[in-house]
Amino acid sequence: MPQLIIYTDGSSRGNPGPGGYGAILQWGTAVKEISQGYTRTTNNRMEMMGVIAALESVTREGLDVTIYTDSAYIVNSVEKKWVFGWEKKGYAGKKNADLWARFLRSYRKHNVKFVWVKGHADNKYNNRCDILATQAADSGRYIEDVGFGKD
Repeated sequence: MPQLIIYTDGSSRGNPGPGGYGAILQWGTAVKEISQGYTRTTNNRMEMMGVIAALESVTREGLDVTIYTDSAYIVNSVEKKWVFGWEKKGYAGKKNADLWARFLRSYRKHNVKFVWVKGHADNKYNNRCDILATQAADSGRYIEDVGFGKD
């Protein structure tokens, strides 16, 4: 069975400001790109939304998934298991609690590993995700980030 490979990136024009995410999902030879723009958000929220949207778009469960992201915030929070401690404490005092809870629901459906990649470097898929995210942030076709500002 092939492994699902996901690349993600997020962008915001101002922090906060309009933002967007981009993600690429690879399953064998099949490749899918997704992106979305938001009216008012932050860069970290868009980095997270790229991961969440990609995982939520997967219809099968129990897959081996490798996610490449340039967000040390996400990689460290998951790989160092900080997010699981935050969850046990009800995310008390943590920003983006709504997205961390949403992330964990999708994360737990698969065997997920994160890999940090340097942003704006030589990874063509990360660079493509950056383009998708910035185009979404600049598109003017936005939806509301309903959890923004509720921390």
